[in-house]
Amino acid sequence: MTKKTTRVQLELPDKAFERLQSLRDKTEAASYAEVLKNALRLYEALLQEAEAGNTVCVKYADGTETAYKVIF
Repeated sequence: MTKKTTRVQLELPDKAFERLQSLRDKTEAASYAEVLKNALRLYEALLQEAEAGNTVCVKYADGTETAYKVIF
């Protein structure tokens, strides 16, 4: 069975496109679409945690932690 897809066209400022390219390179993603799909999954997960009243934390290499402030 074939998955239904919808084509989306984006216009990005140069800086945003450079960030997208950088993320594709760093993650070795096959396409910009893969980068965006992964970003949406992560954003959705962060939103779900925030909506549940949870705090997402970053643990640094030195062992210290800080709450990650997600902007909605």
